[in-house]
Amino acid sequence: MYIVDDICYAGNPCDNPRVIEAKPLVGGMMLLRFSTGELKLFDTTTLEGSAFDILADPEVFNAPRVEHGFVSWADGTVDIAPEYLYEHGVTYCQDDDVLLAG
Repeated sequence: MYIVDDICYAGNPCDNPRVIEAKPLVGGMMLLRFSTGELKLFDTTTLEGSAFDILADPEVFNAPRVEHGFVSWADGTVDIAPEYLYEHGVTYCQDDDVLLAG
């Protein structure tokens, strides 16, 4: 048993957190919920390489899919490992709901 944000979870915390929910926000930001129960903000505009250029298209960016713990876009053409998202994401406090408005 472990507790994250005052929520009690059965089992042990995951060594490799998986994304269970991804919500696109404005400006290339994503709100991610991980299998640990944690919420993190991730800035997709910091991703380097031409493979991520497609995320500049709002239609593509606003249609992420979560598959097997990964976030992917454009039918799997682009995906990001959950470990990378977790390590480079910024912890989000649910009390900061101003960011979620809209």
